[in-house]
Amino acid sequence: MKKAVIQLGTLTCPMCVQKIDSAVKGLDGVEKESVKVLFNSSKVKLEFDDDKVSTEDIEKAITALGYEVKSARAR
Repeated sequence: MKKAVIQLGTLTCPMCVQKIDSAVKGLDGVEKESVKVLFNSSKVKLEFDDDKVSTEDIEKAITALGYEVKSARAR
């Protein structure tokens, strides 16, 4: 399992958090219990299996909703 921190553009409402949370948790390979969408810092923190999903896949799921991904770090 890898951990990732994804910096987003500014989140404007709690509904944004819910949409991103659902989209990321819906990806195969994402450890659902690890997903945390942080409203105040506009970040997503999660753990994922890089054999099943990549940070690029996660970014695409977020940008498909219309949100900006500024950066993504995985370790």
